[in-house]
Amino acid sequence: MQRGFAMIDSARNLTTAGQILSSQMEQLRMYDWTTVAAYPTAETTVSVDPSFTATPEVADRYTLKRRVEVISADLLQITFTLTWRNYDGRTLSRAMTTYYAHYGIHDFIYNHSS
Repeated sequence: MQRGFAMIDSARNLTTAGQILSSQMEQLRMYDWTTVAAYPTAETTVSVDPSFTATPEVADRYTLKRRVEVISADLLQITFTLTWRNYDGRTLSRAMTTYYAHYGIHDFIYNHSS
């Protein structure tokens, strides 16, 4: 029975993680180049959208970090990494990466490993 609860918890957390990461990517698409280019290149902890944290099961469970890498003067690689503790205490994480170009052409890649 406990193994079943752990599997359900894992599935719920993975779904929520995917939704949080997708939400971050979609929000990023709405920002202009000046805003995004001003992000620090060091890994930075960012807030999870309040539409997720309003739910008690999500509130403080997830930690979201953003890392920006300058590829060229007009191209940034942005990675969001989300970590949390599972029902059994294991730390899990998921990441999404996007390329954000000064003149457009950006999309995201979901990394389901780790």
